[in-house]
Amino acid sequence: MKKTALLALLLLTGIIVCTGCRPSSKQEIVVYTALESELIDKYLKLFRKSYPGIGVKIVRDSTGIITAKMMAEGTNTPADVIWGTAASSLLVLEGRGMLEPYAAKGAEKILPLLKDSNSPPAWIGIAAWESAIVVNTEEARSKGLPEVSSYQDLLNPQLKGQIIMSNPNSSNAGFLFVSGLIQLMGEDKAFEYMDRLHENVAMYLHSGSASAKKTAAGEFAVGISFGYASVSQVRRGYPVKVVFPSEGSGWDVEANALVKKGQIKDEAKYFLDWAISQEAMAALAADYAITGIKTSDAIPYGYSADPVSQLIQNNDLRWAAENRDEILRKWTNRYDGKTEGRR
Repeated sequence: MKKTALLALLLLTGIIVCTGCRPSSKQEIVVYTALESELIDKYLKLFRKSYPGIGVKIVRDSTGIITAKMMAEGTNTPADVIWGTAASSLLVLEGRGMLEPYAAKGAEKILPLLKDSNSPPAWIGIAAWESAIVVNTEEARSKGLPEVSSYQDLLNPQLKGQIIMSNPNSSNAGFLFVSGLIQLMGEDKAFEYMDRLHENVAMYLHSGSASAKKTAAGEFAVGISFGYASVSQVRRGYPVKVVFPSEGSGWDVEANALVKKGQIKDEAKYFLDWAISQEAMAALAADYAITGIKTSDAIPYGYSADPVSQLIQNNDLRWAAENRDEILRKWTNRYDGKTEGRR
């Protein structure tokens, strides 16, 4: 009887602290993400099973759009969490003081290559993603187009009007391709290369995955996209071949961050903890060749057999973030006229 009375008193006065408790009433967080829609649905099903008391409102767009949106919203942003968005863009937001450093549970297990080196980290990666080239084999065969295995092959005059890629202003797939070329070749040679590539490009799209999807559908013969979007078309049975260029792929990190604001919700931290959990990493490993925490030796079908060595080795995400505006300015001045919707 005394124990019951004491328990009631503690509950009334709020003295009881529950460690590891999950919210009992429905709380909502707003999550900005650039993950593909089918991946969002797949991963959120797992999160909702573990945290049924947290509502998640997803705002999904390309990385460039999310970055611009966040900067325009500033301290008035409704976002609580950024999930699966390029680390190079998160570094831009970090530089503007828009991220709250947070060491999610298990952060010490994440590969050093895939997380911020500061303690606590401003961002934590869940997977690496890389540039890839998609070739529609039926279109290439019917048009007698040459084999593509490298960046250099994309300059073949026979490919004039046959290539699509994403605009780096709106899509980080486009930006990592451009940034990767600059870090691989040096700026002058990279822009000389892109001048020649531009002659073969039919159109620049707003979405990185759209390049893979339109190529798979036979609208164009060759698309410059990224690994997951490209491999997905193979899995869906389209007549495409995925090429990871022999010179090495530009790459970035799918990363998460806590948004800095006046009142940070505990639910936002619960989400970030879950996003690097063993459960979440196992789900990611079915779609990405390189995950923040290794869960299996198996490489998903369609990727390079040695995905880490395929990456450009001197890729500097912080350099890319610091030079992003200037890179985009130069790219836009030279090539933006072929972006979809432009006249």
